[in-house]
Amino acid sequence: MSAPADQASDDDRVFKALASPVRRRMLDALKESPHTTGSLCALLPDLDRTTVLQHLRVLEGADLVTGRKVGRERHLSLAPLPIKRIHDRWISGYARAAVELLDRLDRRPDDA
Repeated sequence: MSAPADQASDDDRVFKALASPVRRRMLDALKESPHTTGSLCALLPDLDRTTVLQHLRVLEGADLVTGRKVGRERHLSLAPLPIKRIHDRWISGYARAAVELLDRLDRRPDDA
C-alpha cells in the first residue's frame, strides 16, 4: 500500500530537513525546550544569523518547527507529529522486520 502523493511530498520535506546535521542540532535543542530565534542562534555560534534562519525556514516548511511572535521575539517549538508520522510509516515497520529476522535466526537449530 503506497502513501497518497501529498503525504509522500510531506515525508520528502521531513527527510530533506533531517538530512542536515545543523537542522538535527536545532531540533535536538528544541526537543529539550522552546527557544527564541536569538537563543537558537546563540546555541549555534559557528553559524551567522542568516544561515540559522535559512535552516529554520526548511524546518518550518517541513512542519517540524512552529513559531509565534511574542512582542519583538519569535518563540520556536518542536512540532513532533511529522517525526511520529515518519516513525509510524518507515521506522517501526523496518524495526519489526529486523526483530522478526533476528528471532528466526535465533530459533534455527545449530549446524554443529
